[in-house]
Amino acid sequence: MNTVKILSFTSLLTLAAFVPLEANAGEKVATAPSVPFQYGLGVRNFQTFCSECHGEWAEGSDKGPPFLHPYYKSSHHSDDAFYRAASQGVTAHHWRFGNMPPVEGATPQDVQSIILFIRWLQREYGME
Repeated sequence: MNTVKILSFTSLLTLAAFVPLEANAGEKVATAPSVPFQYGLGVRNFQTFCSECHGEWAEGSDKGPPFLHPYYKSSHHSDDAFYRAASQGVTAHHWRFGNMPPVEGATPQDVQSIILFIRWLQREYGME
């Protein structure tokens, strides 16, 4: 019986990864995750360089896809793919948001901290 409850709870967490954190014009429907200190720089860099298109907490927006989607698991998009996308841009291939341009001003160290944060966030949502 407890196993069923745990699986159900895990399923809900996985499904929550696909529910947008924003509802209408800034109306929040979920709280921000409690991010461990070691990912703080990644959060700041993500929100500086990525959140305009990928959402404040990687939930996606009308400008870019969510990183809380199986397409962005490390088994499908490696960390190197994230580096290339940030430094060189990427041609749209999973979504209809258009091509992603290179991220202006992001250093390799910025991107590294962002990737560490994204992978942590994915683990929090049971994706990794």
